[in-house]
Amino acid sequence: MGLLDKLTKQGGTNLSIYDGTTPKVNPGATKQSKLHAFGNTPGYSLNGAYTPDVTAAYTEYNDGYNNALPQPSQLDKNGNIPANQKYLNNLPK
Repeated sequence: MGLLDKLTKQGGTNLSIYDGTTPKVNPGATKQSKLHAFGNTPGYSLNGAYTPDVTAAYTEYNDGYNNALPQPSQLDKNGNIPANQKYLNNLPK
C-alpha cells in the first residue's frame, strides 16, 4: 500500500490537514488577489488598500499554520519615498 492510500484510506496523519487530498488554491496567490500592486492601482502591500478583501482571502486559506498577515510597506507609499528613508541616506554598514 502506498503513502497516498495510507493517507486517504487509513485515517490520515496529524502532520497534514488535507491527508493526501489537494487543498484549495490560496486566494492570495491568484491574479485576482489584491495583496500586491496590479495594473496602475497599488495593492495592500504598498499602501494598505483593500484591507477587508486581503484579510478575507487570508482567513479563507488554511495551510495548517497561523501566519500573521504582513503589514503594508513602510518604504514605498504610492510610489513616494517617505522623508529620511531614501536608500542613499540609509546605506548598509
